[in-house]
Amino acid sequence: MEYTSTYKSPLGNILLAADEIGLTGLWFKGQKYFANTLTSETIKQETEILLDTKRWLDVYFSGKEPDFIPPLHPAGSPFRQEVWQILLQIPYGKTVTYGQIADQIAKKQNLPRMSAQAVGGAVGHNEISVIIPCHRVVGTNGSLTGYAGGIDKKIALLELENTDMSSFFVPKKGTAL
Repeated sequence: MEYTSTYKSPLGNILLAADEIGLTGLWFKGQKYFANTLTSETIKQETEILLDTKRWLDVYFSGKEPDFIPPLHPAGSPFRQEVWQILLQIPYGKTVTYGQIADQIAKKQNLPRMSAQAVGGAVGHNEISVIIPCHRVVGTNGSLTGYAGGIDKKIALLELENTDMSSFFVPKKGTAL
C-alpha cells in the first residue's frame, strides 16, 4: 500500500508517496516521469513518513540545510540504487558531474571505466528528487542539463542552496547540448 500527499512548495506543488518503509516518490507536478512508480493501490492519507518529509521540505525551502533525512524507500535496479546512494553524499550547495559519479562507480567495481550516460539514466530516473539531490549533478562542461523537473527548477534549487553558479552553462530554450 502506498500513501500520497501534496506539498505546496515555492516552486509548485509536489506529490509525495510513501509505503510503510519510507518515501517512495517526490515529484514536481508535471515533471517528466511524474508518479510513474506509483502502484494502483494508493490512499491519499498523511503518514508519519509523509509528515517527516514535509518537515524536511519546510526546512529546505526556508534556505537551510535539513539536519535529517526522512526514511527513504526508492525502487530501482542495483545500479540505480548505487547511483542514488552517491547522490545522497553530494554536499548541500555543491555539484558533481555525471563523469565523476561514473568514475567513482568504476573504481568501486574495479572497472576500467563506467558510462556517464548510464549514470545519467539513473540520475534522471530518481523518483525522490530534491531529497536524493539529482539537481546537484551537472554536465562535464558545467552545463545544467538532465533534470526531470525542468532546468528552471534545477537552477532555483541550486540558487536556494547558494551554489556558485558562475561557471555553469545554462542552455536557452530549444538549444541542443
